[in-house]
Amino acid sequence: MLVPDPNRRDFLKSAAAAGFIAALPSPAQSETKRAIIADENRHPGARDWQLTRVRLDKAAGFRAPAIEGYCSRQSVKAGESLDIMVSTDPASRFTIEVFRMGYYGGRGARQMFALGPLAGKKQPDPVTGEKRLRECRWESSLTMKIPADWTSGVYLGRLTTVPDKADEPYWQSYVVFIVRDERPADFLFQCSDNTWQAYNRWPDNFSLYTDPRGAHALDVAASFDRPYGKYSQIYEHPLSIGSGEFLLWEFPMVYWLEQHGYDVTYCSNSDCLDSAQITRCKTFLSIGHDEYWDTRQYDAVKKSIASGTHALWLCGNSVFGVTPFSASSGGMPNRILTRTGIYAGLTDAEIEASISVFTKDWKRDTRNEADLMGARSIVPFNGGGDWVCTKPAHWIFEGTGMKKGDAVRGLVGWEHHGAPAKIPGLEVIAEGTVWRGGTTPAHWTATIFPGPKGNIVFNAATIWWTQGLSSPPGHILPWSHWSRPHGTDERVQRITQNLLARTLQPRK
Repeated sequence: MLVPDPNRRDFLKSAAAAGFIAALPSPAQSETKRAIIADENRHPGARDWQLTRVRLDKAAGFRAPAIEGYCSRQSVKAGESLDIMVSTDPASRFTIEVFRMGYYGGRGARQMFALGPLAGKKQPDPVTGEKRLRECRWESSLTMKIPADWTSGVYLGRLTTVPDKADEPYWQSYVVFIVRDERPADFLFQCSDNTWQAYNRWPDNFSLYTDPRGAHALDVAASFDRPYGKYSQIYEHPLSIGSGEFLLWEFPMVYWLEQHGYDVTYCSNSDCLDSAQITRCKTFLSIGHDEYWDTRQYDAVKKSIASGTHALWLCGNSVFGVTPFSASSGGMPNRILTRTGIYAGLTDAEIEASISVFTKDWKRDTRNEADLMGARSIVPFNGGGDWVCTKPAHWIFEGTGMKKGDAVRGLVGWEHHGAPAKIPGLEVIAEGTVWRGGTTPAHWTATIFPGPKGNIVFNAATIWWTQGLSSPPGHILPWSHWSRPHGTDERVQRITQNLLARTLQPRK
């Protein structure tokens, strides 16, 4: 971390109070398309980027008030500015270090920028508004102008308090943001940050799931203008606080893709409301837990597939909840999610079987997620099982050595897809049983079908797919319903390589 020299100390103190504008260093980088990620990952990795010390407000709490923050936007283009809002309670000085997440020789991150100490202060807790909305209106602590040559990616900002006395402890948390670009690339990696926010319980049990009316109550809202609290479902890992669900779901895929030099660019859910942002790339990637979508994103991805974009759904429970965006109280677009219903996949019988999950006023959109993905969420929603090969002659299994009935143990969970759609040419290439709580079975199906322009649409049917690709620093395996994935598996890696290679082939 950087400590300002004495002739800068007064300036930084006053600038922090007003919202400091940071001039960030710019790394040199090749302009060759396919060398961008490989060149980026030749930079030295950071030895120290993880959180070491966090302190929650109470034993079963979700927030870390000693230091916490959020960013003014989910994603930002290089060359644009991003505000970072920080609160320290009690008031204390703090530093910020910004890391780009990738492979970097196995270290998982590269330090891009460091600044501080800056003056921190306690910022006010938001009131509870309509639809149980908790929206912070904090003052900016830092304004970063993103250098024009920063590579698209997921960035973590590590916030650290600076004690006044040497024998006092420091405390830490993250903020997270995405740097996006507009260049054509082979792969568009969409982070599932809508779902991160839907499950975010900051400050005290306020998520889309904690309305007193029920877990899937309608007209409940969540704001991106608040810190990410500790994720407290299937992943009790407070040392990820402030990073949403990135380290759990997306990071293993980021690490693996960049390790192998794939040409990838990154975006948020909110960046995919316009199909032009998707069709600039050959393949759309949905990763991990991608549950909550604005209908405009559904329409944009459907249009993109129709125009020839490949889609790889390496995820589960995806495109399930209808959550239109709205602007923040300050007018920033796409900063509030409001759950208004579910997509059309579930049958009446499935809804009736799980009515305790919904409220009586549930609503179904006309759009069916299975038409987009080839399969959909099924009831029971939760569970775990083995990913079982049922069509070993299919090209996705080339080089895996898998035979019919061979299984990747524990790869299916904690939510999954099944009930394959009736799409011409659709094939079920793997299927089996998941068990909720070890007692209630459901049938999952991994599918693949041809798009209209020689493109492919693959559905891995499990949130846990990327757990088989890598286990980078800072990542811990999840578990749920008495089931868990086992981690890196060369068969999952080879299947993924086969899929990516097919999307790079010239169209017939």
